[in-house]
Amino acid sequence: MRALMPAPDAPAGLALATVDAPEPRPDQVLVEVRHLSLNYGELHFLSRFPAGAIPGWDAAGVVVAAAANGTGPAVGTRVLSYGMGGAWAELRAVDLDELAVVPDSVDLARAVTLPVAGVTALRALRTAGPLLGRRVLITGASGGVGRFAVQLAALSGAQVIASVGAEQRGRGLAVLGADQVTVGLDGITEPVDVVLDTVGGPQLVAAYQLLAPEGTVLSIGCASGEAAVFPPYSTVGPGRSLVSFRIGNRLGADMAVLLHLLEQGRLSPEVAHHAPWEKAADAVDALFGRQLRGKAVLDVSAA
Repeated sequence: MRALMPAPDAPAGLALATVDAPEPRPDQVLVEVRHLSLNYGELHFLSRFPAGAIPGWDAAGVVVAAAANGTGPAVGTRVLSYGMGGAWAELRAVDLDELAVVPDSVDLARAVTLPVAGVTALRALRTAGPLLGRRVLITGASGGVGRFAVQLAALSGAQVIASVGAEQRGRGLAVLGADQVTVGLDGITEPVDVVLDTVGGPQLVAAYQLLAPEGTVLSIGCASGEAAVFPPYSTVGPGRSLVSFRIGNRLGADMAVLLHLLEQGRLSPEVAHHAPWEKAADAVDALFGRQLRGKAVLDVSAA
C-alpha cells in the first residue's frame, strides 16, 4: 500500500512511498482511509517520529475488515479514527475505542477535521468546568482547535472572546459564536474566567494577567514557539491557575459527541484547504505559513 512518509529531501519533507499493510490485532478494525487531516503538532514533531513508522493522527474511511474478536463496527461502516500514528496511509489498523461511526448525512471530508482539533477543544473546555455565563478567552481562535473551541464554548453558554493574529483571520468567528473578536489581546478591558491558549510565549503571560480571581488558563499549545517569561511577583496574588493540558486517548466517545453536533448542524468544521494527498506539500506550507483559517484535509487516492 501507499503511505505519506517523512522524506527529508522532498518538498515539505513528505513523499508517497510503498510500505507494508498493517496487520490488525483481534481488537482492532482495518480501515480503508479516504481522507486525512493535518495538525500543526504532528507536523512540528515529524522529525521525532520513529524511522519507518507511518505518521498521522486523524483519518476517516470505511471498515474493510471487522475486529476478529467479534466486536466493533461491521465491514462497510463509515468511521472516524484517531491514533498516534498510521493515519497517512491507504489502510489503517484502529483500536475500537479510537473509532466513531459517521452518520450517513455527514461528509467524511468534514468529519475528519474532528479528532485532534475538535476533541482537544471539547476536553479542554470540560476541564475548565461549567461555562454558563463565564467569560472565556480563546487565543489562536482562527486555527483548527480555536474555531471548534469558539463554537463549543458558545454552545455551553459562555461569553466568548476570540483572539486572532490579524484582523482578516477573525472573519467568520462572530457567526460561529464569538461575542468579541480581537487582534492579540487588545480591547479586552474586563477580567476573564477561562483562557484556552494555543499561542504560548508572551501572549500566555499577558493572558494570565487578564484572569479574574480563581480564573484558569489552560495551555493547549505553543504556536508562537516563544518562551513564556513571567515577571517577578506576577504570579503572586488572588488565586489563579495555569494548567497544562494533553488530549489523552480513547477519543471514540468524544468523537461521537462531536459527530452528533455536526449532524444536527450545531457544529461547523471549516475545511480551509482540500486537496489530493499528492499535493501534501502545499497544505503543509499553508499550515506553517499561517495562511489557513481552519483545517487542511487531504484525499487519499488509490495508486
